[in-house]
Amino acid sequence: MATERTAARVEPRDDAGGKPDGAEGRPDGAVVRDALGVGIAVGLSGFAFGVTSAGSGLTLLQTCALSLLVFTGASQFALVGALAAGGGPFTAAAGAFFLGVRNAFYGLRLSQLLALPRAVRPFAAQWVIDETAAVSLAQPTRRSARLGFVVTGLSLYVLWNLTTLLGALGAEAIGDTDAWGLDAAGPAVFLALLAPMLRTGTERAVAGLAVLLGLGLLPVLPAGVPVLVAALAAPAVLWARGRRSATHQDGPREEER
Repeated sequence: MATERTAARVEPRDDAGGKPDGAEGRPDGAVVRDALGVGIAVGLSGFAFGVTSAGSGLTLLQTCALSLLVFTGASQFALVGALAAGGGPFTAAAGAFFLGVRNAFYGLRLSQLLALPRAVRPFAAQWVIDETAAVSLAQPTRRSARLGFVVTGLSLYVLWNLTTLLGALGAEAIGDTDAWGLDAAGPAVFLALLAPMLRTGTERAVAGLAVLLGLGLLPVLPAGVPVLVAALAAPAVLWARGRRSATHQDGPREEER
């Protein structure tokens, strides 16, 4: 009898580790509203990328190809920013690549959360970015996570590419893009999404050190290289944390001796 009562209280959970689908999940309308809000808000900054890319000397075709194929705003802004500052194509591409590596870690988590069919995964991989990961991971069930991922990815992909085209076409009418500060739109959006995710002291330390390295080395190193050096912030902070933990553990042992 007690076993039956205990079993009755146990609520089955989905494979994603969240609440079971259909039980206390969010309404589809609420998920769609939030996903569209993120997709539209971030998608509009594609205009800034189109203007910045065209102002950096890239052609209309090259600008649109970056948004269609790369589709990760921070990496795209890093690439055209490095080229505009006089950096070589390999240095600019390397900086953009290291910024885009974070999407691989998003993919590892989302592959478990969404559990999409194998045939769909190569197409879904194109939409694994900061925004889709943030919306999906915020959902309580697999169903709402899938819905948030699809709506965010679709709305953002369509709007980002459309505004990229409009920005590249209107670059000549705007004139000097540096005077408008549009090149800061992409990094600003990325930081706005990143800030709420820095919850622990280690994460904040990594972010702070990366900012110091990136900004401090701008006047010294060639364009694009400070971004690569800033990537060393994570292993440096983790190494320092490991040394500190080892010191605390060795201290009591020496006192005992």
